[in-house]
Order: sequence, then structure tokens, then C-alpha cells
Amino acid sequence: MKNELIKIGQITIYGYGLMIAIGVIAAYMVAEYRAKKKNLNPDRIFSLTIWCLIGGILGAKLLYYITEIKEIVSNPKILLQFSDGFVVYGGIIAGILAGYLFCKKEKLNFLQYFDLVMPSIALAQGFGRIGCLLAGCCYGIATNSPLGIVFPEASFAPNGVRLIPTQLMSSGLDFLNFLVLIVLAKRVKADGQVAGFYLIFYSVGRFILEFFRGDLERGSVGSLSTSQFISIFLFAIGCGIVLVREFGARNIAKGEQDI
Repeated sequence: MKNELIKIGQITIYGYGLMIAIGVIAAYMVAEYRAKKKNLNPDRIFSLTIWCLIGGILGAKLLYYITEIKEIVSNPKILLQFSDGFVVYGGIIAGILAGYLFCKKEKLNFLQYFDLVMPSIALAQGFGRIGCLLAGCCYGIATNSPLGIVFPEASFAPNGVRLIPTQLMSSGLDFLNFLVLIVLAKRVKADGQVAGFYLIFYSVGRFILEFFRGDLERGSVGSLSTSQFISIFLFAIGCGIVLVREFGARNIAKGEQDI
């Protein structure tokens, strides 16, 4: 809960930025290691990481602007505050799209690299949510539970109020998602299924956690938050990917047996 970790003269190292950097580096290293294990070209991982990172940042910012369109119309200066305000789902969707474009450009099997990258995305998100805790953003609703946390000097969360630690809950789920996907990667029958399971697990966890979020600047669709609304569609897409690829793998196996 201390965003300014180190300050040397005019240089300040912020906890949020540091955690994001650690997450990106860890994600890259894991993806590169797994690429070697799967006999995929590890030299492409760095470029793929950069494409997904840039696409993710732009997508997360764009979705934030969409959710805040009314405020932007009344105060266009919000558009200049690029360092604040991101929506994770925008980053996930745009990051995947950027990865697809990269694979198409390089003539790579997208589903193979899709499976390769998604566990790393979950790992990076786990570190990123720790950064959210340090910055005081993405905070939970007020609670009387002894497990609640109090921000004494947060820039975003209300100070001096005991809040549900949604950042730590989200971080824990992300790390768990990473571990489960790594195990599933050794058991799935077809390319694309690991990524499909990522969408399923993340969307379910995010949908539930949204009920405990206390920050209001996230937009809404009816009675649902923007993220809950998107979660429904990504859950359906994830289920579709897993089932379609499973059905295809079984048909191929059956055809080989018939031969």
C-alpha cells in the first residue's frame, strides 16, 4: 500500500509500474522457456511479447475511454491523462488481436502460440494486481471483516476505511489460473484449448469479484458492470473454443482408428 517505493532525486520508482514490469518479464521468460520445450521458435517470443504488450496497453486505455465517454465529453482533458485509467478486458482482447496479427504476419500457427502465451498472461496479471494494491486502485467495497485492509495514503481508494482486498483476491486467482493452465497444457488434446480454459477461468473469477469492487469508474451495462458484461461473452467464447477443439480432436482420432 505504498506506491512510491524508491525516490532518488527526481527519479521515483512506483510500485504499480514495478509490478507491471516484473509481470511482463516473468511472462516473457516463462513463454520463452515453454516455447523451447514445445519446439516452437523461441526467437519469435520477444517480438510477440512486444506486439501483445503494445496492443494490450492501447486496448486497455481505449476501453477505459469508452466506459468514461460521458465524463470525457464534459471534460476532454481526461484524454490527456494517459498514465491513469485502464480496463483489463480491453487489454486482453486487444492483446489477443495483436498476437493474431503478428502470427499471421509471420505465418505462425496462431492457436499454438495462443496456448503458449495465455498462461503467461495470467502470471503477468497476478503481479499486476499486486501493483494495484500498492497504488490503491481497483479497491473493494467497505467491510467490517478483520480480513479487510485500510489504505492510509492511497491516491485512489478511500483512506482510513476498511475495504475488501479485491486486489489480493484477484492476484491469487490469477496465479492459480497460471498454475492450472500449466498443468492443463500437458493434458489437452488440441491447440487452442489452453487459451479457451484461460477465458473460462478468468471470466468466471472476474464476474464474481466485480460484486465486491468498490471503485465506480468502470462503467456499467444495465445492472452489470462493463467487465461482468464482457465476462459473459468471453466465457461463452472460451467454452466454444474448448468444445469445438475437443470435438475436432476426437474426430481426427476416430478417423485415424478407422484407417
